[in-house]
Amino acid sequence: MSEQLFTIHLDQELGKINRNIYGHFAEHLGRGIYEGIWVGEDSSIPNKQGIRLDVVEALREINIPVLRWPGGCFADEYHWKDGIGPRSERKRMVNTHWGGTVENNHFGTHEFMMLCEMLGCEPYICGNVGSGTIQEMSEWVEYMTFEGESPMADWRKENGRDLPWNLTYFGVGNESWGCGGNMTPEYYADLYRRYQTYVRNYGENKIYKIAGGANTADYHWTEVLMKNAGDLFDGLSLHYYTITGESWHEKGSATNFTENEWQTTMEKAFFMKELLSKHGEIMDKYDPEKRVGLIIDEWGTWFDVEEGTNPGFLYQQNTIRDALITALHFHIFQEQCERVQMANIAQTVNVLQAMILTKEEKLLLTPTYHIFDMFKGHQDGKLLSIEKREKDTNEIPQISISASKGEAGEITISLCNLDLHEETVCGLKLPSMDIHKKDIKTKILTAAKMNAHNTFEDPNVVVPSELKSIKMIDNTIELKLPPMSVVVLTIL
Repeated sequence: MSEQLFTIHLDQELGKINRNIYGHFAEHLGRGIYEGIWVGEDSSIPNKQGIRLDVVEALREINIPVLRWPGGCFADEYHWKDGIGPRSERKRMVNTHWGGTVENNHFGTHEFMMLCEMLGCEPYICGNVGSGTIQEMSEWVEYMTFEGESPMADWRKENGRDLPWNLTYFGVGNESWGCGGNMTPEYYADLYRRYQTYVRNYGENKIYKIAGGANTADYHWTEVLMKNAGDLFDGLSLHYYTITGESWHEKGSATNFTENEWQTTMEKAFFMKELLSKHGEIMDKYDPEKRVGLIIDEWGTWFDVEEGTNPGFLYQQNTIRDALITALHFHIFQEQCERVQMANIAQTVNVLQAMILTKEEKLLLTPTYHIFDMFKGHQDGKLLSIEKREKDTNEIPQISISASKGEAGEITISLCNLDLHEETVCGLKLPSMDIHKKDIKTKILTAAKMNAHNTFEDPNVVVPSELKSIKMIDNTIELKLPPMSVVVLTIL
């Protein structure tokens, strides 16, 4: 058993953690939208105007702050006008990126905006640069946000929405280096400058424009975008997925993996720290005031699909390993909170590292969902300075930790033990607080096996519980972290 001591300085605030770091992503992919979120008004599954209510209730519980839609690769083949008006008259389309399925376009702009209103979250819409026109993008923004008399506003009213929606976040294209058009950074930077000109602010609505950023460690892409167009966007995206295997053709299994593969996966997840640091350095060169936010709008684990499922649907299970990777990512994002202003896990329901899995009328909460729930106290908190007994290095730590202070003075401390076998005793020293006079609430998520996961037959294999083994000695909280565990303390 090892021991580690951390001193948390309550009077040293390092920045504000944007709640949008806890954002989500729902693409028209597999059973993510259809069956996962949209079941139609005639479904026997309880719904409101076609949106299934059990999914909405579960997402509201974790305070989902922002939801990205409609893609992803799908965004650059999506033509928004096909998804409005009477559903019986909407065009059917082939989803060429994801399985070649035919979609009926029943879930479109009005349905997505209604979903966001039900969730109480901000919409983040990704526009079509790859196969769409400037006029198409410009008219979509007008349709959604213009209040006066215009062709698009009048059309919106005809379709049942008198008042415009509030829309802050708009992405000008997606993965333009790949499925969004296979462009060079120089070409996309010029194209971005042109398209964004017509993404207009109407009335009181102010749009936060997000440019399509780099794939993983493509630092040249970031350099070109910041140099050639950095004054014209508010955010720059970055995409990075954690896989176990060495190639995208063999990404590794979500549930059947070795101890060595566990470690490899953790190391690849920890690579996010280096990515943020190096992309951030380039952004600092052109934007030292950190006006432009780094938007990690696709991240998470990407494993081989579950056996017997459509390869184009990207359906995978979700274990305690995924939960630890999630916690580690949040700590890295929070550490970089001055630059990182949003992150959107891929994806929300039934796709990749999902919060929720559904099977007909059944709903399952994954270990990743529980991390989002446990960590929601960090949203909009002030990041606190933490002094560690040992100096921070670029090597993956056994114990990762983050702490924040909320508006009412509450303290949220999250820790994760990434080791498969070793229990660790952690001391949390709070020099300026009389912890004996405080109410301390605890939650722990852990498992007996490294591939433990929830199933529809047994949905409570990996669920949070109270951590009871804590001691208070002077101004130090002492707790034991089992192997493969995430612990959150809330001090009130």
